[in-house]
Amino acid sequence: MDSAAVVDLARQALWMTMLISAPLLLVGLVVGLVVGIFQAATSINEQTLSFIPKVFAIGLTISIMGGWMINTMVDYTKSIFTRIPSLFM
Repeated sequence: MDSAAVVDLARQALWMTMLISAPLLLVGLVVGLVVGIFQAATSINEQTLSFIPKVFAIGLTISIMGGWMINTMVDYTKSIFTRIPSLFM
């Protein structure tokens, strides 16, 4: 296996990680920002006020985007398995 193949595999793995985690991270960021603005505007400093909405929003995102996430990971895994024979020749 040459170094170019290893670099390509690492690049694809990082891209898949970013692609799969992006919806969850963006939803968490947006909800955290909205809750932070709400807390600053109302001077409410309750810790659970920032945690609970994020948990619900991320759970909702997983329920909506979960099928796409799983399909993307299955496709990526299939492509890795089909490349295995060519990696060692």
